[in-house]
Amino acid sequence: MPLLRISLALARWLFSHQLEKSHPAHVVAWWELRRLPYNVIVGATAALSLGVFFAVGFTCERAAGVPLGYPTPPLLVAIAYGVVVNVFYTGGWILELLVARLWRVSTPAFGPIAFTLWTTLSVVVTLIPAGLVILLAAVTSCRGL
Repeated sequence: MPLLRISLALARWLFSHQLEKSHPAHVVAWWELRRLPYNVIVGATAALSLGVFFAVGFTCERAAGVPLGYPTPPLLVAIAYGVVVNVFYTGGWILELLVARLWRVSTPAFGPIAFTLWTTLSVVVTLIPAGLVILLAAVTSCRGL
């Protein structure tokens, strides 16, 4: 039960509305305080996705004798992906500042909504390699392309 309470408290904090954030520094701080949890969520999803990707690839290679193919080098691909998702994450607070400035509106709900949508999209995109390798293995009976 304590783990559930901690998880619920973390979720409330992550997706909470910003109270008053008229100053751009508050917007940036709100987003940057959530960067580490975002990276943990996306990183854990990436570990799961890569685990499935390599498990299916290894299983197919052993069963059919034909490699499905891996990105070369896989570590470089993982690092590049991590950099790209963090660059796009930074776009969240940049976009929020632009919305507030261009339309001269208060944006306390923008951050939590954008954070939720971007985190969900990042998780889905991160799971694509696992889904594709499962589909490729099923369609080709582990014979690769």
